[in-house]
Amino acid sequence: MTFPMLETNRFMLIEIENKHLDEIYQIFSNEDVTKYYGMSPFTNESQAKVMIESFRTRFENKQGMRWGIMEKETNRLIGTIGLNNLLLSSKKTEIGYDLLPTYWGKGMMSEAINEVITYCFQTLSLFRIGAVIFPENIASSKVIEKFGFQKEGLLRGYIYQNEESHNVFVYSLLKTDWEKNV
Repeated sequence: MTFPMLETNRFMLIEIENKHLDEIYQIFSNEDVTKYYGMSPFTNESQAKVMIESFRTRFENKQGMRWGIMEKETNRLIGTIGLNNLLLSSKKTEIGYDLLPTYWGKGMMSEAINEVITYCFQTLSLFRIGAVIFPENIASSKVIEKFGFQKEGLLRGYIYQNEESHNVFVYSLLKTDWEKNV
């Protein structure tokens, strides 16, 4: 199966490969990026290599996919967006995303999320997209609520990060709700 490339006005959503090692390391070694990611920041490039391999493996096993967000203007990888816990037979997945802080607050993640949601519902024929977000990550909650994601509840102690368990909100967007707003 060929990895699907997607395009928005400002970005190419591309397959993350070993040639992106430095950029993936830069993104995931940034404490602001990983603060609400469910993992500690990278401390060496071998961790980025393992992550890239896990993206490839999950795609090959049809368990998920992760795009690199490549800015067209600079050809620079500035973040990632992807599908976790992809279950094609159950028609559901969870969306996750990250972006270098320099690019926060400029509508860039909204642009990428919109493209991935469309791909999920139109191409993959999914019915549900979930999102798991730390309650303190207000910016992330606001961005997905713009797309009609509804908060379903609180998962207590759901993510273990930095030697402690954290609560998260769970959100969902159903295809039927999305179709009403397209």
